[in-house]
Parts: sequence; structure tokens; C-alpha cells
Amino acid sequence: MSPTTAKTPDVSRRSERSRQAILRASMELVGEVGYPKLTIEAIAARAGVGKQTIYRWWPSKAAVLLDACTDAATGDGHDSGLPDTGDVEADLKTVLRATADEFSDPAFEAPYRALAVAAAADAELAEQFLVRLREPGLQAYTRRLRAGQEAGQIDPDLDLGLAVEILLGPFQQRWLNRSGPLTHEFADSLVELAMRAFAPRP
Repeated sequence: MSPTTAKTPDVSRRSERSRQAILRASMELVGEVGYPKLTIEAIAARAGVGKQTIYRWWPSKAAVLLDACTDAATGDGHDSGLPDTGDVEADLKTVLRATADEFSDPAFEAPYRALAVAAAADAELAEQFLVRLREPGLQAYTRRLRAGQEAGQIDPDLDLGLAVEILLGPFQQRWLNRSGPLTHEFADSLVELAMRAFAPRP
């Protein structure tokens, strides 16, 4: 094949393949060895790239994991909204049950917990963790509660930001402290308790 007919390598496609391989490797390895033993060298070896390739795109293993978790949370098929069937309590139960399943899945739990722990000691990472991973979810809950207000199912004077914290705070606390299982029964109980507090006043 002559030089004029040979295909030029698609550098952007090759770079994206490498990027995805690195993100997958970081998620797999942190589940296998834990965050303290996770290294850039190990990620590079698993992904089949040189470690300088990783350092060209990310400053640390925490940054790699943050991108990996962000991609997992916002990738193809991800729906950033909550269902709206007209029954806000049923919709909240559906979503919190699914969240309990996700947070109990080792493939998700290990990298997400690693980021949460690392963020506790790194203010910049904590801010990025909040903005990229937590805020979108909190906003989705806020929108659903606002729709519940408009439908007359939620107190119209309720502080929605505080309401979301009241609903999700015990869930996050149980997960972080490993103080109990994240069951569907626990999720339902949280929603039922919260809805009694959120209901319109007589």
C-alpha cells in the first residue's frame, strides 16, 4: 500500500481507548488491593500503558479514580433524573432501593469509598467529589421533591435542600460507618419516616 493510500492512525481514538483502559483498571484494582496499595504503576500495568501516559492526564491515583467514578455515574444509559409516576413516596423508594443495591455492590463500593476516604484528607479533592458526584444526585432529589410540592404531596414551605439531607444523611452515615446493611427495608423505612416529616401540614 502506498503512502498516499495508507490510513493515518486515529490518535484520538487510540487515546480514548487508553483512557478507558486506565479508568477500568483503576476501578478493578482498588477493589482487589484496596486504596492504600493502589499505585499508578499497577494501574498502568493493568491497562497496558506506560505510567507516564497516566501522569500526562492525571496528577494522582485519586484523580484517576474520580474520573473513573464520574464516568461510571454519567456514562451511557445513565439517567440523571428521578422517576415521576405521580407518587413521590413510591418514586423515592424505587430510587433509594436501587442506590442501596449499588452501594452494596463491591465493584462500585470499593472505588467510591476510597474516594470518600481520600477526600476527607484533601480539600481540593473533596470539592471535586462534591461537585462531580454528589451534587448532581442531590439536585435530582431536590427536583423530584419540588414536583411533589407542586402536586400537593409535600409541604409547600419545606426547605428542599435540608429535606434531601434529612433523607440521605442516615443512608450515607450507615454506609460510611458500616453500621448496618443497606437493605430495601432500610431504604423504605427512611423514605416513610421522611415523608411523614415532609407531608403538608393540616
